[in-house]
Amino acid sequence: MNQARALERLARRVMKPCDVFINHRGVDTKRTIATLLYDQLSWLNLRPFLDNKTMKPGDKLFDKIDSAILGCKVGVTVFSPRYCESYFCLHELALMMETKKKVIPIFCDIKPSQLCVMENGKCECSEEEFKRFKWAIEEAKNTVGLTYDSSKG
Repeated sequence: MNQARALERLARRVMKPCDVFINHRGVDTKRTIATLLYDQLSWLNLRPFLDNKTMKPGDKLFDKIDSAILGCKVGVTVFSPRYCESYFCLHELALMMETKKKVIPIFCDIKPSQLCVMENGKCECSEEEFKRFKWAIEEAKNTVGLTYDSSKG
């Protein structure tokens, strides 16, 4: 845990911290709820982090994203039907949970009970990462969140 604190201090020096990190599965939500959330938070003069809006060509993917998570105040996780198929989504969620960030889940077209990390096939990760991801999903399931039905807007 000391390593996480050291990384968090480093992240604050390296980049201007964001207020809200938006964790989402791009193919499901980037053009809808994730971008709407980013725009609304920006309008409220907050500093949200959304990968395609915040990152620039040449940025190191994990370095930039991990630094943003470590430096943020709050994480918003937009769970969607294919969320758990993404290594990046699960990595980001686990890092937020491990560093005890306040995480606000939004369940978009999915119920918390439907979230699970696939053991066979879909999650190409080590056994240690699998356990880490599964733990993070369970933590999120037990956090009061919001629901969003994309068919109703």
